[in-house]
Amino acid sequence: MVKVGIIGGSGLDDPKILKDAKEIKAETPYGSPTSVLTTGVIKGIDIVIIARHGKGHSIYPSKVNFRANIHALKAQGCTHVLASTAVGSLREEIKPGHLVFPEQFIDHTRKRETTFFDKDVVVHTPMSEPFCPNLIELLSTSAEHLGIPSHKNKTVITIEGPRFSTKAESHMFRGWKADVINMSTVPEVNLAREKQLHYAAIAMSTDYDCWHEEEAPVTWEMIMDTMRANAGNVIELFLDVIPKIKEYDDICVK
Repeated sequence: MVKVGIIGGSGLDDPKILKDAKEIKAETPYGSPTSVLTTGVIKGIDIVIIARHGKGHSIYPSKVNFRANIHALKAQGCTHVLASTAVGSLREEIKPGHLVFPEQFIDHTRKRETTFFDKDVVVHTPMSEPFCPNLIELLSTSAEHLGIPSHKNKTVITIEGPRFSTKAESHMFRGWKADVINMSTVPEVNLAREKQLHYAAIAMSTDYDCWHEEEAPVTWEMIMDTMRANAGNVIELFLDVIPKIKEYDDICVK
């Protein structure tokens, strides 16, 4: 049985995309999730939505209770997670408005709880393929069919935030072969991996970070303007992909 969790970034946690939507208040051994859970149905598939940064974007990245969010989705019976996120582009070809489906991550955070296995038992989780390759292929194929510019086989670097990078850092991350940058994928992806959830990120490029000398340095207003202008593409992708996930259920690698 397929049940899909949606972790919504800025502007992408709208319950209007659900049929029979209702809210559930959840508690976990790690505290409260960052929002109430909104449950419902999309084209016959059960859905659970969490707003990563809270309703109204009130929680800054390092204070997101990632463990509670992932635990809550697993407790609700979710098998797959689609996580929307805003990213800065570190590559010329990844233009603002383009979607990216990362296959690798670099962790440049410093003070987050990154595992469920921090007491009683030591578990070393394989992380060579942190994102579900079958979901990536499904998302990429769907985006191409819908005519949405997108990129796969890319690497996202997650920084602590809430500040943006310096130019020196931005150029360093490019030298590390990162393609996009954000503040939210880690530890969300590795926690989902620990819970054996099929996880994929739908990353929207909102800017060129600050390495690009011909572009204005990134601002929060710039990010929000691009997200609002292109949120429809992400929602269209959700609506197209989610009914097809069931066909992949038997072959997705846990």
